[in-house]
Amino acid sequence: MKILLIGSGGREHALAWKINQSPLCKQLICAPGNAGICEIADCVNIKADDVGGLVKFALREAVNFVVVGPEVPLALGLVDELITQGIAVFGPTEAAAMLESSKAFTKDFCTRHDIPTAKYDVFTNVSDAKAYLDVMDAPYVIKADGLAAGKGVVIAETRAEAETELDEFFSGKFGGAGDCVLIEEFMTGHEISFFALADGISVLPLIAAQDHKRAFDGDKGPNTGGMGAYSPVPGFNDEKKIMDEILIPTVRGMAAEGTPFTGVFFAGLMMTKDGPKLIEYNVRFGDPECQVLMRRLESDLLDMMIKAAKGKLAQVDLVTWSPNAVVNVVVAADGYPGTYVKGETIKGVEAANLMEGVQVFHAGTTRDKDGALLSAGGRVLNITAVGMTVVQAVERAYTAIDEAIDWPGGYVRRDIAKMAIKGK
Repeated sequence: MKILLIGSGGREHALAWKINQSPLCKQLICAPGNAGICEIADCVNIKADDVGGLVKFALREAVNFVVVGPEVPLALGLVDELITQGIAVFGPTEAAAMLESSKAFTKDFCTRHDIPTAKYDVFTNVSDAKAYLDVMDAPYVIKADGLAAGKGVVIAETRAEAETELDEFFSGKFGGAGDCVLIEEFMTGHEISFFALADGISVLPLIAAQDHKRAFDGDKGPNTGGMGAYSPVPGFNDEKKIMDEILIPTVRGMAAEGTPFTGVFFAGLMMTKDGPKLIEYNVRFGDPECQVLMRRLESDLLDMMIKAAKGKLAQVDLVTWSPNAVVNVVVAADGYPGTYVKGETIKGVEAANLMEGVQVFHAGTTRDKDGALLSAGGRVLNITAVGMTVVQAVERAYTAIDEAIDWPGGYVRRDIAKMAIKGK
């Protein structure tokens, strides 16, 4: 089969790496890709949000199957356009993708279908939003309704901070994504990411992973797209509750409302004393969680995606996973998630890939005319490492960063998987 993968991040490099392992894949094309993906796939310079260009390319090249990596083309209706043209695709339609593209839609959906989540309300003006703070207790969770690259959530510790944030949200801090704003209760517990595949009717559970959203050690600093992840999550045994109370009701509810969901469920969950509660849905693999999932997955990912797209997910045999631990440490550009410099030379990736248990997935990278690797984004490299234990995986990842990767302009968090090492 000729496969077209959409996207250019670390998630897409990990997906390309895994899809290439399938005997079903005869040619892999990626649009637009990055410097790492170009080593294992044919990359074409079509942006992920260029719906018309992607559809024309898929038709012209007689692509057999399309895998959509990031959320933006899903929200723009790429899947709908491909289906209209008779091209098989893995991912939700524009209407189903509202589970991610509109947090207000998802919260209202949860209310309609009795899916456990935090108390909330939705606002389109700053005065009503500030008045709602009177009925909430600090800290306050403030969210942009629309897509904000994983950065549209702020936790305000005081009433004054919350009012300042609301002023900034409604003044365009997140552009149009913040025209509608949610205020939610702060849930106490342990946050995890849980993944599953769906075909509109059936749900196939995958596994859980732990993300690290904040920019700096100790979960300090602003939210980012994710600075690292690990799997398995110690002590996680709530899969049945998550399936019964959250994922299965979601699939049934979406089908009942005329928007059946096909693709990946990425459920951000808070494990509270009352059980798992939904924080938010994403409708694609997480980044950086995808990188650890792909390194643990032993089954044929492409086969599962094809069956999901055909409505035949029930035919998938038991999904098998490596029992080993995998850790992913993101190397980001200094200044991220704020202002940062692009175009800096990076060395040592090849040396890191030769180290035991290590696989580097590229994110924001490109090459100059002489072939030198350059930084081209905020999150630039993903250093993944597998180990018999999480301690060994962590040691291997940071050893690769310290002894192989040569990029003075990069920074990492030094506490990825620290809680897992402590057994918490």
